[in-house]
Amino acid sequence: MDWGAIALTARLSACASVALLLVGLPIAWWLANTRWRGRIFVEAFVALPLVLPPTVLGYYVLIALGPRTLLGQAYQKLSGHTLPFSFEGLLVASILYSLPFAVQPFTAGFRSIDPHLVQASLNIGASPWRTFWKVMVPLAWPGIISGVVLSFAHTLGEFGVVLMVGGNIPDVTRTVSISIYDHVQSLNYPAATRTSLFLLAVSFLVLSVTYALQRNFRFTTLLNPR
Repeated sequence: MDWGAIALTARLSACASVALLLVGLPIAWWLANTRWRGRIFVEAFVALPLVLPPTVLGYYVLIALGPRTLLGQAYQKLSGHTLPFSFEGLLVASILYSLPFAVQPFTAGFRSIDPHLVQASLNIGASPWRTFWKVMVPLAWPGIISGVVLSFAHTLGEFGVVLMVGGNIPDVTRTVSISIYDHVQSLNYPAATRTSLFLLAVSFLVLSVTYALQRNFRFTTLLNPR
């Protein structure tokens, strides 16, 4: 198996999951609590990767990060290389592509919280920041776990977006999905089968652990409702 591609994909998935946790929580909290009617446009924008072909999203990300844009030029001056066809470019593309897989479960978790508990925390003098971390985040934990794991698993299997933005550079942008594609193109079906089975097993294990943690969390909450 292509262990270099596997290691790169694992690092990419981990970095994307952490970034989506930091970016997605504020977005999800806002979506869950705002009464602004225009939020439907924000929700639609977040959900776009669910319906947009990956190659289309990858193309726009490639153009947006290219050396002709202000962002691309600024990054090239700081780092000495362009964002496209780099690990950093893959990370940006992965964050955008997996955004709904993190934000939607986060939002569902926040919406499941009893607003009276939040108000009670504020009434006894807790600051909004403390209420968010001490009350809202623990209560929304099942949704947060789901979002992190789904974004991790989704990034593992990315193909169209990473191919458009990163290409196929060994040990730099060559992910597992691209490695499998290369094996099939070269008619190396045994290698493609081994790598595919490994990816299938990892994805199944990650999701199984997530469901087990969620079930245990709900069971513990029922036993200790305080």
